[in-house]
Amino acid sequence: MLSPILWGNLLAMALVTVLLIVGVWIGLGKYTHHGEEIIVPDVEGKLIGDVEYTLEMAGLQAVVVDSTYDRRRPSGAIMVQLPKAGSKVKSGREIYLTINSRESPTVSLPDIADNCSLREAQDRLRQLGFRVGPVEYTNGDKDWVYGVRCQGRTVMAGQRVPTDAVITLIVGSGASEEEDIFDYDDEETAADGEEAENAHSDVFNYD
Repeated sequence: MLSPILWGNLLAMALVTVLLIVGVWIGLGKYTHHGEEIIVPDVEGKLIGDVEYTLEMAGLQAVVVDSTYDRRRPSGAIMVQLPKAGSKVKSGREIYLTINSRESPTVSLPDIADNCSLREAQDRLRQLGFRVGPVEYTNGDKDWVYGVRCQGRTVMAGQRVPTDAVITLIVGSGASEEEDIFDYDDEETAADGEEAENAHSDVFNYD
């Protein structure tokens, strides 16, 4: 037969064990927000300041994890959100945001000056995200790239250039300096001949 004291100790231990189990179960329920669901609002396209307030009021946290650049969108606008709008999450969940950068990213200019043709240069620049504007022509081999300009300045390979800036390629027209000199001499010769003819005509009329 167990003594009343021993029975009392066993009952006390059992009661403590039950209370611990119940306490842990309640605590886990509160910590994991068991049974609680929040619908993630749609914040894409909105400005980051407004989004932080909206998510906070919904019991969620805004976390900016990345940025991108789109010249058609205002700076600070939300481009991507994860989880997506309409997802069911628990209170306190972090919502990961990608925002539109305030500045255009810069990219290192490839080595294209005096190194490739017009078509090749245009393809390489567009693949890197550059905007290619109308070309400027100079004397030289036809469609050969002789230089690169950006915002009115000559830029060299390796310089970092904003991707939203317009790139102007200096391209050979197919005409050489010798041809220009020859054309100029022809015009000068024609002009001299015309002056001589007029002078002869004046003399003839005078007589």
